[in-house]
Amino acid sequence: MRRRMGSVRARATLAATLVVAIALVAAGAAVLLALRASLIDRADAEADSVARNAASALSNGLAYNDLDLPDGDENPVEVLDRKGKAVASGEDVEGMSVTARASDRLNSVANDDAGDTDEGVADEEDGLGPGDIADETWYGEGTATVEGETDDYRFAGVDVVTKGGVPLTVYAGAPLSAEQGAVGTALTTMLIGLPVLLVTVSGVTYVVTRRALRPVEGIRAEMAAITASEDLSRRVPEPATHDEVARLARTTNETLAALEASVERQRAFVADASHELRSPIASLRTQLEVGAAHPALLDVDGAVEDTVRLQRLAADLLLLARLDAGERSPDARLDLAAFVREEAGQRVGDRVKVSVDADMDADAVEVSGSRGQLSRVLGNLLDNAQRHTRTSVAVTVRRSGEWAVLGVADDGAGVPAAERERVFERFVRLDEARTRDDGGAGLGLAIARDVAVRHGGSLTVRDAPGGGALFELRLPALLGGR
Repeated sequence: MRRRMGSVRARATLAATLVVAIALVAAGAAVLLALRASLIDRADAEADSVARNAASALSNGLAYNDLDLPDGDENPVEVLDRKGKAVASGEDVEGMSVTARASDRLNSVANDDAGDTDEGVADEEDGLGPGDIADETWYGEGTATVEGETDDYRFAGVDVVTKGGVPLTVYAGAPLSAEQGAVGTALTTMLIGLPVLLVTVSGVTYVVTRRALRPVEGIRAEMAAITASEDLSRRVPEPATHDEVARLARTTNETLAALEASVERQRAFVADASHELRSPIASLRTQLEVGAAHPALLDVDGAVEDTVRLQRLAADLLLLARLDAGERSPDARLDLAAFVREEAGQRVGDRVKVSVDADMDADAVEVSGSRGQLSRVLGNLLDNAQRHTRTSVAVTVRRSGEWAVLGVADDGAGVPAAERERVFERFVRLDEARTRDDGGAGLGLAIARDVAVRHGGSLTVRDAPGGGALFELRLPALLGGR
């Protein structure tokens, strides 16, 4: 049973059927109650009319025997005196049994003490005088026996005082056979129609749900096949609709495309890293083998240089791996201008002196970020500028709206417009910087942009005002600065 209910179709069908069943039962009960109340009200009105007609005749002085009462099987009527004795009754009426409020009224009349038995005295308790009819009608249900047959009736009781001052109570009934028949017919119809309707609802719900979920099964099957084959170039089928299932399929394909691109980047990254590592390792091995065979020929400076290059490359690869994993050092509040001056002042061995220019507003610009990662960004930008500049490297710090802007400019050849995005890709070196000795591994700018993006900012390149390239790092400025 649990396995069957594990299907969305089964659960949806069961839920829809239960909801419809509850709604139909509630609606059916309301209809039956309303129908019964309406028919009872009509029977009350009919019984009240008959009782008041007889009471009106008695209040006008008509004798008991002269009353024009309806047939007993249609509207049984009895007239009772103060002691509860029948003084007049309809044709063929053999007896009446009244319950509810009417019987309470009858019992109260029958149980009155003997001091009130004077039939010539008006019913002062009810405020009725000779010839008066009570405004209040007493209603109840009961049975009446007419010509030997007993049936259910709705009764109305009316108090009246004759002109001679005799208090009487007139009881008239209206048959409940119409009410019972109508309610019984409606109930039978509902009992027959409800199961048929529920079966129809459950069947339609199951078929519609199955049809709606068919694309989902196709998506699941294709995803299982992709997982088994590890072929991320495959895509799930997209239904030609505009519903949630179609959006699910499109989102799934977008996810697969992003995953495929990520895997391809990872494979290219591994291949490029292997290629970059192969050259210094091979060079270092060659130097060590030559040194082992001919110690006098050992190039210690070259071995150290290759070792340093390997160390830097390994550090870059490790940082990229951490950035890809989403790792981020604890943030600190940094005065950007002071930070730049401090970092630039610690550089030694630069080919060209670095100048720092921070305007008055920039002295108040603060950013939040990892000091170590932002130091790496600035260092990579300065290294890149030193590699390509001719005579000058300038660092500027300024505020632009909600952004803190750090610019690093050189007066070299600049970056062609077509290459200004590709230069930030990993292991990319432009034609002028193809040599590994001068151009590095092509990871510095890629690391700088990754760090900028993870700090909520951006890194772009454009032409410097005096020629060359201008790299601009934009970071969200903290509130509170001037």
